[in-house]
Amino acid sequence: MNARLILPSLFCLLFLGVPAVYADSCMTATCHADYSNVPSPHQPVTDGECLFCHAQVLPEHPVAGTSSFELVEKGASLCFLCHDAMDKKQIHAPVEEGDCLVCHQVHGSKNPFLLTVGTNQSELCFECHDDASFAQAFKHGPVAVGACSSCHNPHASDHNALLKTPVRENCLNCHDDFSQQMSTAAFIHPPVKSAPCTDCHNPHSSDIRFNLKEKMPDLCFSCHPDIGKQAAEAKVKHQPMEEEGSCGNCHSTHFSQKRGLLPISEQELCLNCHGADSQLEDIEKQLAGAKNLHGPIQEGQCADCHDPHGTDFFRLLKGNYPEGRYLPYQEGAYDFCLQCHEKNLLRFEDTTLYTNFRNGDQNLHFVHVADVRKGRTCRLCHQSHASEGGKLISLEGTAFGNWKVPIGFEPTVTGGSCAPGCHQILSYDREVPVENKFLSPAE
Repeated sequence: MNARLILPSLFCLLFLGVPAVYADSCMTATCHADYSNVPSPHQPVTDGECLFCHAQVLPEHPVAGTSSFELVEKGASLCFLCHDAMDKKQIHAPVEEGDCLVCHQVHGSKNPFLLTVGTNQSELCFECHDDASFAQAFKHGPVAVGACSSCHNPHASDHNALLKTPVRENCLNCHDDFSQQMSTAAFIHPPVKSAPCTDCHNPHSSDIRFNLKEKMPDLCFSCHPDIGKQAAEAKVKHQPMEEEGSCGNCHSTHFSQKRGLLPISEQELCLNCHGADSQLEDIEKQLAGAKNLHGPIQEGQCADCHDPHGTDFFRLLKGNYPEGRYLPYQEGAYDFCLQCHEKNLLRFEDTTLYTNFRNGDQNLHFVHVADVRKGRTCRLCHQSHASEGGKLISLEGTAFGNWKVPIGFEPTVTGGSCAPGCHQILSYDREVPVENKFLSPAE
């Protein structure tokens, strides 16, 4: 017999002079049969060791109006005769206060772990904890099914909020696919790498998808205030940032194999919207099979020219560029193109340094763009993304309503000629200037 069982039994025999009472007399049909007739009886009940917990103090039993037995220990001390005492940093209040029976039934229960409730543990937890933060539109999986102990130790823990393991590890214990992918990711969002998941997510429930604490982009801007300021003040907004999902429409929020936490390559991502299945300009069609690509496009870098978070400039460009077809050159008006192209390209009427598009030393870029009456913007001759023509000259021409004005450009070794819809055939040569005869309306 268990040594702990012998002690209360001897107490009854030697000091009270009464016969010991054992389980075979406790569990009779007329007494406590219901204690053992449950799916989950307490182990001492199963083993018939009633005197492990109870000591007989009166010779007769039962006695009306009083009890013939008392517990061998008070409160949680009785439980700790079998169960290990809690020596953790965080102890659940009922455990610390010795109120084990707040959650457990002492002799047996129809529920696992002698709990007073069934599989939905939240019913028990909400007797003490406010359920408001658990009842929002999007519930964490364990919360939705009442599996509180999937994340929390109900008795004690060395971790805050009685978590079974530290927050990050606790989350990855279930999100193991996430953990595996992250282990091979080239780029990891710094909060994911070093901060607890609960910095961004509410672990119980939220009115925002993915259990976010704030909607995007507000959540993102709390760490990226410079982007938030830029997006708020930008005159030209990027549509995905204004739609549901916001930052998450373009970025992987946790990790990625691509820079900038992009889910796929930058150009692929942009063409998801700027392609055939969109109401936007079909850039994908322009690029497909084109002989000549703009430098940034060759490298797949749309963001070299466009700022995806918002700008003050036409088409999200990163610098000033005219919106219309015509604008005579003035300082600052063409800054965007001149960030990469020769900054003096349009400043001088005559040059031998700053452009090869010249007739002798006459700067033909200046002629076209600096015309004070009708300065032509770059895109009247050049395509910004791709072209079948050299120097990104548009072979199809620029659309004027229903008509595309052809360029008719024919290069030579030292120059070339144009036969556009806007003037007669004119030629140029860098080494031997061509004298073009300009026809008058009468001719």
